[in-house]
Amino acid sequence: MERVQKALIRRDLQKKMVLLAGPRQAGKTTLAKEIADEFDSSVYLTYDHLEDRRMILEEAWLPSVELIILDEIHKMPNWKNYLKGVYDTKKPHQKVLVTGSARLEIFQQVGDSLAGRYFLHRLFPLSPVECKKAGVDYSIDHFLERGGFPEPFLAENSTDAKRWRQQYVDSLLRIDVLDFENIHNLNAIRVLFELLRDRVGSPVSYTSLAEDVAISPNTVKKYIQILEALYIVFKVTPFSRSIARSILKEPKIYFFDTGLVKGDQGIKFENFVAGCLLKHVHARIDYHGENAALRYLQTKERQEVDFALVIEDQIEKMIEVKHSHTQVGSGLRYFKQKYQLPAMQLVKELKREKVEEGIEIRNGRHFLERLDL
Repeated sequence: MERVQKALIRRDLQKKMVLLAGPRQAGKTTLAKEIADEFDSSVYLTYDHLEDRRMILEEAWLPSVELIILDEIHKMPNWKNYLKGVYDTKKPHQKVLVTGSARLEIFQQVGDSLAGRYFLHRLFPLSPVECKKAGVDYSIDHFLERGGFPEPFLAENSTDAKRWRQQYVDSLLRIDVLDFENIHNLNAIRVLFELLRDRVGSPVSYTSLAEDVAISPNTVKKYIQILEALYIVFKVTPFSRSIARSILKEPKIYFFDTGLVKGDQGIKFENFVAGCLLKHVHARIDYHGENAALRYLQTKERQEVDFALVIEDQIEKMIEVKHSHTQVGSGLRYFKQKYQLPAMQLVKELKREKVEEGIEIRNGRHFLERLDL
């Protein structure tokens, strides 16, 4: 199944180095090797393998090689300076593709030694628009059960998908977290991980979580930041034109793997939509250079809308997610009447789309299949 990023990465490699980030097992290695097949010569080296590590440190690839693929290089001390050296001294015909299962974009900051030398691409789990483009038959229920990671999504049966997920979670929490940072209380981050699975879609309090896990609120915040950096969870914060106020308010937590979410089908569908919207937002950032963000709306009186697509600090669309209710949610109605912003209610089980009180009532599958990536 060809990913939509393939042609875009191929194009960007002609201009700069490409950093390809995303969750573990989202398909980065497969995509990188498919791209490599389109070059006459390439080398694939991962920092996780000792022999490859030696070649990486010595830059021991042939001068004639056309594509250099470096995987998990962010685990290397001073990796940005290393990549700067590789890029600045490579032969004119050589292209550099860097892949990693941690958020490489967290290093996009002032003083970044790679500034101006790369394009960032993010590869997330599969979504309806990709299935439609590839002619792959699917159902929303299949996504909610299996998640969008290629192996469980395409597995022959549910048992194989469950076995994959069990090994995946164990690997994330036992290996990836420790690789990323030296955690003294690994059991605490496991307990926090399980608690978050139960609290998807609700604003979370670091203080409340801290009491449940028996650690400090600051430690809870730090652990969630680690889970974010490893593409295990992502936060959606309330919309506010004051960034400081938005950060202080309680975030909602969602999982990149919808198959990890505990709760009813409605919660799982909300998580799935959140992932698709995040993918859309990052496509607008990475490929169109837009200032885009995914937020939610909430008043002091607890009137709430699940999501708001924010472009250039302006709300482009408000989106409420429902499993089967077609009646417009009270929060969405409130914000529509007060601010007259474009509004949509996305319903998983919907036979007939309509407009009610100026609010679009849309079929979830139809909308997600048309969401630009």
